[in-house]
Amino acid sequence: MNPTTPQPPPRYVPGHDLLAGRTAVITAAAGAGIGGATARRFLEEGARIVLGDAHARRLKESTEALAGEFGAGRVAGLPCDVTDEEQVTALFDLAEERHGRLDIVVNNAGLGGTADLVEMTDDQWGRVLDVTLNGTFRCTRAALRRMQAAGEGGVIVNNASVLGWRAQRGQAHYAAAKAGVMALTRCAALEAAAHGVRINAVAPSLALHPHLVKVTTPELLAQLTEKEAYGRHAEPWEVANVIVFLAGDYASYMTGETVSVSSQHA
Repeated sequence: MNPTTPQPPPRYVPGHDLLAGRTAVITAAAGAGIGGATARRFLEEGARIVLGDAHARRLKESTEALAGEFGAGRVAGLPCDVTDEEQVTALFDLAEERHGRLDIVVNNAGLGGTADLVEMTDDQWGRVLDVTLNGTFRCTRAALRRMQAAGEGGVIVNNASVLGWRAQRGQAHYAAAKAGVMALTRCAALEAAAHGVRINAVAPSLALHPHLVKVTTPELLAQLTEKEAYGRHAEPWEVANVIVFLAGDYASYMTGETVSVSSQHA
């Protein structure tokens, strides 16, 4: 049963240099969601980061703020729409130009929406699949080409969703895309293992941030929150903590796995 009083989030975990000296590319990393939280957590863990996001203004603001806090030499950003192969290539090129290497990639870009299947248009279906699944494919391919050529291993972490396993009305396109991300993760991991590259995924349930609030009704958010054992949504940084774990050496024997970041009981 759900607790009567929602449990508060735990204290924010300080950094321990788990990613010291490593270069990471993070997509959809501007703003207050999981991507932005991951960017901050990676910096707190000692990494250098290159951020991509389709929203140029928000990306500029986020990059400047993080550079001011952690140092300009550790933070770079480039507008990147993951449906555009040239922009994906430019983002990865920037990481190698700035830091001479690529160690970690976090494929966070995704697009949602709500529509019953009988009312869903081809454009709605295609756009969600192109950003969420095809975008993850494009970035994974770009990362593997570079990591395999360098011969120094690497890590890729994909952002999936519990909807890749579970059902929710109006989410056929998003659930199909996230299930595809899980399958892509498993298959790509087998190909990458011989090159010392690990590929895993996280599957959050409800990690609340301002954009999600804008596109989701209060009624649905309340319904989803009721499914969480703690009686609250996850903070984006709680998901980012698991991404840090998968990106670091403590997860050295894990590949092809999808880790649920959820307290859902139904």
